[in-house]
Amino acid sequence: MVLSMPSLLCLPFMAPIFSSFLALTLIIPLSNAQGPPSPGFSPSSRVSTVAFNTGFRNLWGPQHQKLDQGSLTIWLDKSSGSGFKSLRPYQSGYFGAAMKLQPGYTAGVITSFYLSNNEEHPGDHDEIDIEFLGTTPDKPYTLQTNVYIRGSGDGNINIGREMKFHLWFDPTKDYHNYAILWNPSEIIFFVDDVPIRRYPRKSDATFPTRPMWVYGSIWDASSWATENGRYKADYNYQPFVGRYTNFKVSACTANSPAPCSPPSASPYGSSSLTPQQALAMNWVKNNYLVYDYCHDPKRDHTQIPEC
Repeated sequence: MVLSMPSLLCLPFMAPIFSSFLALTLIIPLSNAQGPPSPGFSPSSRVSTVAFNTGFRNLWGPQHQKLDQGSLTIWLDKSSGSGFKSLRPYQSGYFGAAMKLQPGYTAGVITSFYLSNNEEHPGDHDEIDIEFLGTTPDKPYTLQTNVYIRGSGDGNINIGREMKFHLWFDPTKDYHNYAILWNPSEIIFFVDDVPIRRYPRKSDATFPTRPMWVYGSIWDASSWATENGRYKADYNYQPFVGRYTNFKVSACTANSPAPCSPPSASPYGSSSLTPQQALAMNWVKNNYLVYDYCHDPKRDHTQIPEC
């Protein structure tokens, strides 16, 4: 005999069990697939879109770059990758782009959007990174955020400040917005307006203050990108493609007057996140943070005093 749900409830010994189950389903949080709680504020909504040719130019690999109706495609094959750069340097601001990543085997490949002054200060540069570390088809992409200060990523010195995340969505299925907000007191990384990391200024020695340009690129980093170099770029799967659109920049240029104020992370114009934004950020960290340099026992913590 097959009993329907109402029939089951009619059995005295089943009713308490089902009632307990129903209560549990009401209090247990729903699947992570639903995504983070709303941050309650969208910094990107206050920043206008910038046409690529108005704010950027090709930096290298021009034959591996295509602009079509405001959307930029760059790709890597055995002959070359490609990169672009902003037309001017900035001393603070909001910098964002919508990106769509390539599915399948992308091990060893980096698709990035970042700030840097490495051309202006070779061997002694600053950098703020959003980097997607390529992967194998059975594993998700890793989004790596990083901060370098005054040459900490140059030459024989490598003092990265990496925090790595998986995402609550598939970044190959559609465009999603990724952004860096850099002001004199903090750096905040956003994914679809959800703050995922806040890096506060605790001292001048651990915070980038010199003007930087905005960059994006796709390149072969087989030596370290995927599981510390275990999996390399396989050019049987070429080309590896990165897609960008909806570029957003609201920033103080390097020669802006002193009163220039960069955008705020919160609706109140303050530098700190609202409680609702902090709740969303903590949700991401609790569910999707996969590496935090401050908690790595192999790191020399005398080199990262901000931890």
